[in-house]
Amino acid sequence: MNAAISMRSRKGLTGTVAADAGELKLRAYVIAGPALNASDLSFSVEKPGSFLVDFDVPQKNVRFQFMNTARILEKQLYMTYTHMTGENRTILDGTLLLDPTNKISANYALDSRNLKLRCSYVHRGMATFEPCYDFGKNSWELAVSKTVFDGDVIRASYDMARKVLDLGWLWKPSFNRDGKCKVSASFRLGEGLYMPTLTAESSWDFEM
Repeated sequence: MNAAISMRSRKGLTGTVAADAGELKLRAYVIAGPALNASDLSFSVEKPGSFLVDFDVPQKNVRFQFMNTARILEKQLYMTYTHMTGENRTILDGTLLLDPTNKISANYALDSRNLKLRCSYVHRGMATFEPCYDFGKNSWELAVSKTVFDGDVIRASYDMARKVLDLGWLWKPSFNRDGKCKVSASFRLGEGLYMPTLTAESSWDFEM
C-alpha cells in the first residue's frame, strides 16, 4: 500500500492512499480544509490500460474512462473514452506515435463538438515542443518544456485565445527523492501589468 501527501498553496493538504488488488488499483483521497467531512472524500478504481472509474463526492460526479490500443500502419495508437455524469460530457482522445520523438494527439468533445489537434516533438530527449490548434477558439496554444540539472523540468505555455502565459518549475527535493515540488506562475497578459498568480505545490510519497 502506498500513500502520498500533497500541499498546495491555496487548496491546503491533499492525502492519497492507494492499494493494489490484483490487476486493480484502488485509491482514496481527501482534501483537508478548515472543516473535514465525508464530502471531502473521493475514490477511484482503475485497471491500468483498460478502465478507470472515479467517484468525486464533493462535485457529485462520476467519471468513467475506458482505454484501448491499436496498431495503424505499424504505428501505435492509444485511444481513450471519457464520460462525466455530473457535467454530462463525453470526450474522445487519441494519440498516434509516429516515432520515438514525434506524436500526434486529437481531443474531441461530443457536447461542444470542439476539436483540438496537438503535435509533440522531443529534441534529443531534453526538450519538448507542443503546438496545439483549438478549432473551437480558432487559436493556437504552444508549450515548451526542457529538462535541466538532475531531472528538473522547466515548462512554459501560452494560450493565444486567453492571452495567458504559464511558467512552471518541477523538481525532486534532495530530502525526498520519491516526492516532488512545483512552483508556477500565471500571467494574464491581456489585462495589463499586474502581479501574476503564484502557486506552490509539494508532495511526499511513502509506503505503508
